Amino acid sequence: MNKKILTAILISIALPGGMLSAPADSLRLKSYKLDEVVVTGTRNETDIRHLPMTISVVGRQQLEQTYQPSILPALTEQVPGLFTTSRGIMGYGVSTGAAGGMSLRGIGAGVNAAGGPTTSLLVLIDGHPQYMGLMGHPIADAYQSMMAERVEVLRGPASVLYGSNAMGGVINIVTRKMQEDGVKTNAQIGYGSYNTLQTEVSNRVRKGRFSSVVTGSYNRTDGHRDDMEFEQYGGYAKLGYDFSDTWKLWGDVNITRFNASNPGEADNPYIDNDSRITRGMTSFALENRYDRTSGAVSFFYNWGRHRINDGYHPGEEPQKSHFNSKDRMLGISWYQSATLFTGNRLTVGFDYQHFGGESWNKVVAIDEAKPGQQIGDRIPGVDKQMDEFAGYVDFRQDINSWLSLDAGVRIDHHSHVGTEWIPQGGLAFHLPRQAELKAMVSKGFRNPTIREMYMFPPQNPDLKAESLMNYELSFTGQLLGGAMSYGVNLYYINGDNIIMTDPALRKNVNSGEIENWGVETNLGYRINRHWQMNANYSWLHMENPVLAAPE
Repeated sequence: MNKKILTAILISIALPGGMLSAPADSLRLKSYKLDEVVVTGTRNETDIRHLPMTISVVGRQQLEQTYQPSILPALTEQVPGLFTTSRGIMGYGVSTGAAGGMSLRGIGAGVNAAGGPTTSLLVLIDGHPQYMGLMGHPIADAYQSMMAERVEVLRGPASVLYGSNAMGGVINIVTRKMQEDGVKTNAQIGYGSYNTLQTEVSNRVRKGRFSSVVTGSYNRTDGHRDDMEFEQYGGYAKLGYDFSDTWKLWGDVNITRFNASNPGEADNPYIDNDSRITRGMTSFALENRYDRTSGAVSFFYNWGRHRINDGYHPGEEPQKSHFNSKDRMLGISWYQSATLFTGNRLTVGFDYQHFGGESWNKVVAIDEAKPGQQIGDRIPGVDKQMDEFAGYVDFRQDINSWLSLDAGVRIDHHSHVGTEWIPQGGLAFHLPRQAELKAMVSKGFRNPTIREMYMFPPQNPDLKAESLMNYELSFTGQLLGGAMSYGVNLYYINGDNIIMTDPALRKNVNSGEIENWGVETNLGYRINRHWQMNANYSWLHMENPVLAAPE
């Protein structure tokens, strides 16, 4: 197809606080973008200039300015090439009629014209993968602003460091922390149309070597249509202790519960299409940081409990059974990064993940067509567990003052699908006048999900991994002494073995293809300490267009 359309333009004017509310320091203001440090696309904190990939950072201040319980609206506004779907005032839901679909550069949902779950874009919390153990997709309503210090979005494949699902890129939520000694407590409440209520309270403490963050929220709305209610409550807590200047331990837990109703199409509405979802995550990490080496070993555990009523249309009979599932995902991650000689950084790491769950239908009404069934009976679905093991090496070298080289490789083994090799390489040229020219070649891959292999009629246990190659050229720079920043990205993506549903065979097969190319631009101008303007534009061409990724 040759459709060409403006896909995203944003101009925002903000009243900054926090860092910019201090007395004027023109030098620090002008060098802020230049000195930006990230942890995504690298396992240790790194100046973004030395990385060949493109990373967009949405800070705490920008998240707060949206006054949204979810991080997705802010990301959609601030990140070129990122698109998300929404369906109402609040909440995204799951299953039939759900929104919250995400795509980067057209990669995220399936290649079928009707789209599908977001299985090719990976969401992380502090570097740990977050997706439903059975379905293999993120749960949009679980990623709330209250837990985020900032969000780093890597645009393009990131499978060398993060493995399966990081084909289109990664969204890494960096959780909140308290940097200086003291106590800070914040509360906010908002009320608006359709009986919409938003509340949030947070408390952050640091005393010597101890730190803590505790947040909670309750949000609800009646929605702008009948049968479109949404309600969510949850909390996040994080505790940390610094044993010394080089060793620290932290752990956190996040639990959210939401109830979502889907009204269906206006001319063919649903009745009782309701979801009751509980999601939780916890993690622990022991980190070390020395002058020439740093690393961490961490454990994470995610779980979920889903209860879904598929509903019925007017004139039809209510559902006789409701879908239920329990899923889990746990893992261990270790890495160590070291400077072996001047300008060098070598990182080695190992990841282990165990995921899966079970599903069943619970009988809630007698079905005369199925004698013998009793109310409360469980009709078994799937009960599967799988494992992934991976090791990786990433090598970065500043060759001289104007050139940095980055190369990495990962070997990833899936207990059912097999082994995949993932290479990556790139160059960063540091040009005069604070300009950067970067070139990147990277591979992304995705293992098939338990849903695709074992659940529902299109299931196919013989599926193989998807893969794609991304070729990218980017240029960034600053003008007016650093007050203005700009960037341009050109990319070409080619992939095959993509999982899709064959209508003739009525099963999932590895026969899809991806061929996307496009341009992303962004422009930012800091007028003064109080005013800032940002704009971005994306143009995307897809040979196989899908939902949630407009051309």
